[in-house]
Amino acid sequence: MSDPILSIRGLRKTYGTGVDALKSVDLDIRRGEIFALLGPNGAGKTTLINIVCGIVTPTSGEVLVDGRNWRSDFRHARGRIGLVPQELTTDAFEPVARTVGFSRGLFGKPANPAKIEELLKRLSLWDKRKTIMMQLSGGMKRRVMIAKALSHEPDILFLDEPTAGVDVELRRDMWDVVRKLRSGGTTIILTTHYIEEAEEMADRVGVISKGELIAVDEKKALMTRMGRKTLDIMLAEPLKAIPSELSELNVRLEQDGHVLCYEFDSHAERTGIASLMRRLTDLGIPYKDLSTHQSSLEDIFVELVHRPREAAQ
Repeated sequence: MSDPILSIRGLRKTYGTGVDALKSVDLDIRRGEIFALLGPNGAGKTTLINIVCGIVTPTSGEVLVDGRNWRSDFRHARGRIGLVPQELTTDAFEPVARTVGFSRGLFGKPANPAKIEELLKRLSLWDKRKTIMMQLSGGMKRRVMIAKALSHEPDILFLDEPTAGVDVELRRDMWDVVRKLRSGGTTIILTTHYIEEAEEMADRVGVISKGELIAVDEKKALMTRMGRKTLDIMLAEPLKAIPSELSELNVRLEQDGHVLCYEFDSHAERTGIASLMRRLTDLGIPYKDLSTHQSSLEDIFVELVHRPREAAQ
């Protein structure tokens, strides 16, 4: 495997109030991947991004951008990284093309109308190139923010809550934009609290909670490792309590005793379902329907964030 394009080592941030915003985060980002950093509000997602982008100073730790220290080689790091912040801060009275071209100049890149044209076309903004920023919709403004962040041709793009406040249709539109960027070779790190965003787009997922990175894995591997299936047994008659003969099994009653739920590992050699069904028959508990459902990334996320820290390892 090639060297990571971004290496984060022992990154900590403690504010003067004593609040630990980040607690020794270690993370490698691979070239050309989409990495989703999931976490509730206040978990440390934006703090992590702002440190990597040189906006916030860490208490300790380091970041390597393509093997070079992001502080001692600041100009190199900033040239390789683009950031799309949550806030839509744009020059209200400037046209789109000038806004994007100006951002390119801020990074010391020479004017390149052809490059700006190519970028605006890639983001479906070319028809809006002469439109004043304040006349754009929220979704279009978000695209312009991405264009500004890409104007100096960075290899790494940070998207901090890219679809916050965007409706469902525009959100899917934004996902398509992100995929196109990745297919063009850009490495993308996005923060989100929309589970479906990570499930839809990411190659890998990291979960951050209270300043700690509590899980990092391939999206599918995380769901396989943590995912469980639940067998829902619709009972013919409701039960008031779980019979003692079933008490050692991983079962619970739901819907006022009408449904008996059994959690099992779908990858285990023995799921225990046959044994459970035999016991129900022996106990004379009739049922009228069976169904199974798989844990979603959301179930896993909630479990990781809310269970004790030791258990999350």
